[in-house]
Amino acid sequence: MKVKLLWVGRTKESWAREAVDKYSRLIRPFAELEIIEIKEERGRGPKEPKVRAVKAEGGRILERAASYVLLDERGSLQDSREFSELLRDRARLDFVVGGPWGVSDEVRAGAERTVSLSRMTLTHDMARIVLMEQIYRGFTIITGRGYHH
Repeated sequence: MKVKLLWVGRTKESWAREAVDKYSRLIRPFAELEIIEIKEERGRGPKEPKVRAVKAEGGRILERAASYVLLDERGSLQDSREFSELLRDRARLDFVVGGPWGVSDEVRAGAERTVSLSRMTLTHDMARIVLMEQIYRGFTIITGRGYHH
């Protein structure tokens, strides 16, 4: 299986980069993993509204994503077993995490499914780590490994 993670912006905190590296190593025995950091648009006051930034980021996402699950606060909440079913019997699946202002309507409309990681607001670094941990957990559930009890 191939899993592609597309997220807007860089993973900023060193501890978060370490966690991303850790979960990358844990996921790789189960799937080929690719992480793509989409260039984040910087708002420059009223001349550069959020809508333009979201649209530019959205175009970059759509150029790189195939069939994808969008991670969004308005998505459905799932437990780990339900989330693991997204990974079962697939050749490929992409996950998309938008930027600070969310994603464009085009990105939202193109998603196979929209999932929320939590009802709480997470920083982008935390969302990336939670997503990667749940992907790893999902693979251990599917394969019957002892990580998930």
